[in-house]
Amino acid sequence: MILPLIRRDAARGLRAAGLPVAFFLIAATLFPFAVGPDAKLLARTGGGMLWLAALLAALLPVERLVAPDAEAGILDQLAVRGFADESVAAAKIVAHWLGFGPPLMLAALPGAALLGLDGATLLRLEAGLAIGTPALAALGFTVAALTAGLRGAGALAGLMLLPLAVPLLIFGAGAIQADGASAMKLLAAVSLLFVTGAPFAAGVALRAIRE
Repeated sequence: MILPLIRRDAARGLRAAGLPVAFFLIAATLFPFAVGPDAKLLARTGGGMLWLAALLAALLPVERLVAPDAEAGILDQLAVRGFADESVAAAKIVAHWLGFGPPLMLAALPGAALLGLDGATLLRLEAGLAIGTPALAALGFTVAALTAGLRGAGALAGLMLLPLAVPLLIFGAGAIQADGASAMKLLAAVSLLFVTGAPFAAGVALRAIRE
């Protein structure tokens, strides 16, 4: 049952991935208009801007991660069949990442070209996104579980997610630099912490939804 749940949610995420990807590319397109045509400045700051765009794009699908399944009774059915809430949360986190992480990494290729990032910087950006986007997925699902059913859940989820994601943004932007090996290691450590802790926090929230 867990694998079909991952496949279903991942397919649903991929069908809706156009909006986060479009947001990501629009941000990359508009950034040069904001900072001017200085190629060196764009190359120096563009990687950090792409990380910020990835963070904001991760917020877009938050409202559909938990609330629809809670309203349809799917979470109750999974619990009745003996699936632990933590296992369900872990499966949904994996599916959420599959639905938006790889598309954002692909979108980073034209985004980097728009900002004039060189090949080495692009490789570091892609490595950082591969490490950091699972943590964004974990945080996104956790705050979705915590805010499911609340009025203004999307705005509330954003207010909760953005402060928690600050370390990812800092270390992700730092890892893009040529001397960013230490930042990359810190990014991996923070991402591992979020990914391993999120299923337990989200599992508690899922149980609270059913009660």
